[in-house]
Amino acid sequence: MTNEELKTIWKREEDCAFIRGWDFSHIQGRYEEEDRLPWNYEAIIRSVLKDEMKLLDYDTGGGEFLLSLRHPYENTSATEGYPPNVALCRERLLPLGIDLRECRDASSIPFDDGSFDIIINRHGDFDPPEIRRLLKPGGLFITQQVGSENDRELVEMVLPGTEKPFPHENLQEQRTRFTDIGFEILQADEAFGPIAFCDVGAFVWFARIIEWEFPGFSVDRCFERLLQLQKAVERDGKIVGTTHRYLIAARKDG
Repeated sequence: MTNEELKTIWKREEDCAFIRGWDFSHIQGRYEEEDRLPWNYEAIIRSVLKDEMKLLDYDTGGGEFLLSLRHPYENTSATEGYPPNVALCRERLLPLGIDLRECRDASSIPFDDGSFDIIINRHGDFDPPEIRRLLKPGGLFITQQVGSENDRELVEMVLPGTEKPFPHENLQEQRTRFTDIGFEILQADEAFGPIAFCDVGAFVWFARIIEWEFPGFSVDRCFERLLQLQKAVERDGKIVGTTHRYLIAARKDG
């Protein structure tokens, strides 16, 4: 295949890079991401969640995970700030009676003080003082996060020297933010795992979707480096990077 033919294929992937919710089905079978973490986010939540609890899922995405919990809708609230996902959540969540609020600022969440028994957050933004304000005494916050080292090798392959978008996203620093304001840490863990792409087109689509990690990425700008990745795929069968995740479960003091 010529370079121009490859470029045409990659630009097609670039042009269709759009998701609603958190749906990576477009590259299913073309990339692999280690999801066997040393903790189970869902199981941790289910182990403490009771029907009578008031639950908030902040940055719910498309609401997929929240709905999987099957928590009583009258005790369920959610926020989302990404406009396509806000529209999707209005279609999915509002008809069920879930209290959905549009919110893009983790430091100013539009609910009253002490509204919730439990707040959950997976791969979204959070602000410990605001979490503390929203929780009832003894309330729980459970979050699984993407760490600052996530995909860094992949970024360097196409955009060398790019600064980390969230340099303080690591377990040590974030855990301290909670303990400093009186939270009790119930569980904390951190993990690194592999992520691999079987073709460069899948990588292009991914890099365009995760634009905060790959700022300014485009096929035109990074074409020569993408050709190097094509050689790696032809040689090794895949392009490999590393994911970074951490978990915090914390209780507000009484």
